[in-house]
Amino acid sequence: MLNKYVTAENSGGTNVFANRDNPSGWETFKLWRVNDTFFNLKVVNKQFVGKSSQEGNAIAVATIPGDTETFEIIRSPNDPSNVHLKASNGQFLQAKSGSSVMIDYQGSTDWSDQNPYVFDMTVVSLLPGEKQLQGEYQLTNGYGPENAPQVMQNHWKTYIKEDYFEFMSQNGINAVRIPVGWWIIYDQTPPKPFVGGSLQVLDNAFNWVEKHNIKVIIDLHAVPGSQNGHEHSGTRDGSAEWGDSYIEETVEAIDFLTKRYANKPGLVAMQLMNEPQAQHVPLNTLIKYYQAGYYKVRKYTSTAYAILSNRLGNAVNTELLLFARGLSRSVIDVHYYNLFSDEFEQFNVQQNIDYIKNQRASTLEEITQSNGPVTFVGEWVNEFANREPKSKQDYQKFGKAQLDMYGNATFGWAYWSYKCIHDHWSLKYMIDKGIIKLKKDQSCACVVL
Repeated sequence: MLNKYVTAENSGGTNVFANRDNPSGWETFKLWRVNDTFFNLKVVNKQFVGKSSQEGNAIAVATIPGDTETFEIIRSPNDPSNVHLKASNGQFLQAKSGSSVMIDYQGSTDWSDQNPYVFDMTVVSLLPGEKQLQGEYQLTNGYGPENAPQVMQNHWKTYIKEDYFEFMSQNGINAVRIPVGWWIIYDQTPPKPFVGGSLQVLDNAFNWVEKHNIKVIIDLHAVPGSQNGHEHSGTRDGSAEWGDSYIEETVEAIDFLTKRYANKPGLVAMQLMNEPQAQHVPLNTLIKYYQAGYYKVRKYTSTAYAILSNRLGNAVNTELLLFARGLSRSVIDVHYYNLFSDEFEQFNVQQNIDYIKNQRASTLEEITQSNGPVTFVGEWVNEFANREPKSKQDYQKFGKAQLDMYGNATFGWAYWSYKCIHDHWSLKYMIDKGIIKLKKDQSCACVVL
């Protein structure tokens, strides 16, 4: 009715208003799903929208959501972006004036734009390329405790199968990088909403790699609190909160996994963390964790490598070198995608190839030093940011340039992933279609999710 955006004033800690002409941080709310239709609304300062006990004003002060901070989102049958927000007491959120948003309307409702209890709700991008979160947290939370276990069992049975490992072995792939979430250590009774069963899948993988003579890199892909806010990190709402307070719990995961698989001949490396984000993870905190995690690996095995991921974002390429030089059988992991940046949107095929041969070669050479740790291109993919039509020959040339360059990594490389709904993200598709041809003398790996 007011044609204004709802805002949590001062990013939280006080009243909610409807007085902004343009949306930004204060006007953006993260949704925590409770069930199919009920949600909590989280503001920038990590507080939740609820009702004041006295006047009925909408406020954002609670640090832990309860009944007062729980809303049913009721969508218009004619326009799903139009919603009513119904509080747990049966009253509706309404904005009759910009000076206050109230939770006090009760009575009949309709969907006219002139009604103060009708809002327009838009889902906005959290991260580049992510319209909405679709990680394991969202999947298991969305399906709920009754249906999620079966959904995940069906996924594991159809996505991680023995014939995949046989294919890898027959096509020059000598290792597989398997990402796991921290909750795997509580396998049968993990914290909600995660479901049990993933540890058995990892056990199966170790049996299959031994049978087909390939190795395993266990990759702690999702850590408590999330190290980067991406959906594959186990985040609930795009927040990244991993830090000093989570180190002990994260080290426990490394201890559990290494102890369980240290005597398996298939174990070649433990990856201590995937893609920490420089924006969220300070270097000194990361090194403190890497040191503790490294010694947990060494507690159980003197031969398995410990993989240390470089931070993503505004971080120095060589920032882990000095620390890692003192650690035997340590690996520096870098990820190279010609994606996720406006820069690559403008590149044609040859410019992408030149970038691999020049900039990628330079950064890889910088960390690949004779007296330092070995290096690992832990993720790459044969896809372009530029979506203009490209021929099979274009993909072959781009793939060859990457294989040639990433073959210089002294530990090897890993392709994302073995099988994917997006053809060029799938190594199996690349091999089956003759787009990528692997060299038998290259160490390599592929990712299985």
